[in-house]
Amino acid sequence: MSTPTTFWRLAGVSYVQYVSKASSTLRMALKEPAKSKAMAQEQFFFNKSQWTNGVMGEKTAMGVAKK
Repeated sequence: MSTPTTFWRLAGVSYVQYVSKASSTLRMALKEPAKSKAMAQEQFFFNKSQWTNGVMGEKTAMGVAKK
């Protein structure tokens, strides 16, 4: 008897990659106005901070990342 596995592992992708591709596909399949609202969620903002001796320094806004 073979061990059960998930189909995303069989496809050779990680769970995070699978969820990202699935959510992007779903957003593209939506009709307006839900599509434009959902597409805005693909963008995300991120910050950078320098750690020194276990203490977090000042946060610096790095901008917008788009998938």
